[in-house]
Amino acid sequence: MTEPDAEHLPHPLTGQLFPSPVPPGTGWPEDPAARDTPVARTAAEVRELAASAHDVEHLNALCSVCSACDRLVEWREDVAQRKRASFAGEPYWGRPVPSYGDPRAGFAIIGLAPAANGGNRTGRMFTGDRSGDWVYAALHRAGFAEHATVSTAGDGQELHGVRMIAPVRCAPPANKPLPQEKATCSGWFDREIALLPELHGMLALGGIAWQTVLAAAVRMGWEVPRPRPKFGHGTVVMLRTPDGRDVRLVGCYHVSQRNTFTGLLTEQMLDDALALAAAPLA
Repeated sequence: MTEPDAEHLPHPLTGQLFPSPVPPGTGWPEDPAARDTPVARTAAEVRELAASAHDVEHLNALCSVCSACDRLVEWREDVAQRKRASFAGEPYWGRPVPSYGDPRAGFAIIGLAPAANGGNRTGRMFTGDRSGDWVYAALHRAGFAEHATVSTAGDGQELHGVRMIAPVRCAPPANKPLPQEKATCSGWFDREIALLPELHGMLALGGIAWQTVLAAAVRMGWEVPRPRPKFGHGTVVMLRTPDGRDVRLVGCYHVSQRNTFTGLLTEQMLDDALALAAAPLA
């Protein structure tokens, strides 16, 4: 094996050497893309390529190489190259982070965007940061995750019946994507929701996720209560798809360190909200 250098560092799980960011189709665990996966460079191309996806795994491949938002591309790659000191010895994914979980999920967890030194580093949603630790532990307690903890893509974690979806697929500066960036990424989000025919529940982590789901529902022609319901922890809204399928939307405070450290969100509160979102409809 080639010795590590300033440009190529060993993956913490496999030891394979990668540059940061990681080129598609080069062997990173769980990488859905190939070297020739088409790249979206504009919002119009995002919508066009998303529409061409025949299932969520195909969509994952397409969105994982997206370069439609110049600011986000520059930021995610800059973080991948500079690295946090505690992760200086490993490569960073540094690309859009694909959704994760069961391709036939009955319910979905809607977040915001990958963490700069979490999903942007590991290549998997909610993996590599404390917020993710809370989510996976809750899913494990409820029987939806094989393991209570995760470390990086390829660590053996597996989800059953649930899928994690981010409205914005790239790590944004200060964790605040711009309105235009959210609008551009909505092409991936809308198509993913449409590709989950058994979806009956969604857990929105925070107000932005809540508003994202309601806006997507309107774009897709779903029935949404008027006026649009406001976000609140434990708030429940019933949505209906054009084909008559009901989908329950549940609000939950985000699993941010601020919320969990201060007790605004407790494990029991998260467990209860998750159970409500996951429960089959009568």
